[in-house]
Amino acid sequence: MGPLAGIKVIEIKGIGPGPYAGQLLADLGAEVIVVERASKPNSIAPPSAKDVSSRGKKSIALDLRHPQGLATLLTLVESADVIFEGNRPGVAERIGFGPDTCLERNPKIIYGRMTGWGQDGPLAHAAGHDCNYISLTGAAAAIGTKAQPIMPLNLVGDFAGGSMFLVVGILSALLEVRQSGKGQVIDAAITDGSAHLMSMFYTMTQAGSWNTGRENNLLDGGTPFYRAYQTADGKHVSVGALEPKFFAELITTLQLPERYIEQQHDKGCWHELTHALSEAFSAQTRDHWVALFEGSDACVAGILDYQEAVDHPHNQARGTYIEINGEAQPAPSPRFSRSQPDTPSAPSAEGADTAEVLSQWGLDSASIKQLADNGVLT
Repeated sequence: MGPLAGIKVIEIKGIGPGPYAGQLLADLGAEVIVVERASKPNSIAPPSAKDVSSRGKKSIALDLRHPQGLATLLTLVESADVIFEGNRPGVAERIGFGPDTCLERNPKIIYGRMTGWGQDGPLAHAAGHDCNYISLTGAAAAIGTKAQPIMPLNLVGDFAGGSMFLVVGILSALLEVRQSGKGQVIDAAITDGSAHLMSMFYTMTQAGSWNTGRENNLLDGGTPFYRAYQTADGKHVSVGALEPKFFAELITTLQLPERYIEQQHDKGCWHELTHALSEAFSAQTRDHWVALFEGSDACVAGILDYQEAVDHPHNQARGTYIEINGEAQPAPSPRFSRSQPDTPSAPSAEGADTAEVLSQWGLDSASIKQLADNGVLT
C-alpha cells in the first residue's frame, strides 16, 4: 500500500538524515532494505529494533568488505530502483559499490548520496555535524537570542536540509527515468539544502523587512506579536498574531488597552507592548490560556513538549501519532485520498530479515547458506 508501492530501495546504513530519508520512503510504501552489520551496529545510532527511522524496513546483514558480501549487494542492485548511502565522498567507490559500478550493473538505478558538505568543494572530505553545516548557510546565525545563536535541534540541517532534499531528488529522478530510461546520481548536501531553506529571508531582505540581527525581525521573536511568553506555571504559549485583525482579537481577549491595536507596528511602542503581554500571560497558567484562546483567531497556542503533543485533542482527532509495539511516534505524512499507506511495521533488529530478503530478491537457499558459512552475513 501507499503511492510508492512497488519501488525497491536499498539503504546503506548510516546515521541521521539517511535513515530518516529511508523512513519517509518506507512510510510511503516503498520496499526499503537496509544493509547493515548485525555484529557491529553503529556506535552513535540506536539499535535498529528501537529506532523509529527503521520502521517499515527490512534489515539484512552483509560484510561489504568481503568479496562475496560486495557481490551480493551488487546482485541486489540489479533489481533495485534506488540505492543511497551517507559515506564521505570516495568511500563507496573504495569499497566497490560506487555510482559507476551500480549504474553499470543497473543503468536505471537512482543512486543517492547524502552528505553534509557535498561531493566536492574544499570541505567535502572534512568531518562535520548538523550544527557545522547550518553554520555555513546563515541558518544558525539567524536562530537564537540577541546574545547568542541557539542550535535548533538537528531539524534544520540533517532532516529538513538533508533528508527532505534527498527524498525530493530521489522522487524526481524516479519520474525522470520513466522518460529517459537512464538512472543518475543525486548529490544531496546538507549545506545546499539548508541554504535553500533560507530562500524566504533573501526575499525579505530585498524588501527591506529583514536584517541579520537575532530577535530583531518579524519571525525571530523581535516583535511583541510573534514570540513566546512565559505563563504562571513556568510553561509557555506562542503568539503569532501577525495580521491586524488577529492582533486585535488578541488584545481584546486579554482586555488590554485598545490603543495597542493601533500601535501594533509602531516600533517605538514595542517595549511597552511586550511588557504588557508578558505581564498578562504570566498571570495565569498555560492551560488557562489554552482554554481561553484555542480555536480562536488570536493565534495563541500552548507550547507542548513532544510527549504532551501525543495527547492533544487535535492530534488525536487527526491520528497524527500512532503506536507501534506500544510506543507512540509520528504517523506517516502526508495523507493520500486513494493510496494511503498502511501503518508501518515494527523496526527489525540488525540482520533479522537477511535470509528472507535474499530469498525474495532472487538468491537460492544454497547460495544463502554458503554466504552464512563464509561469515558474509555478519
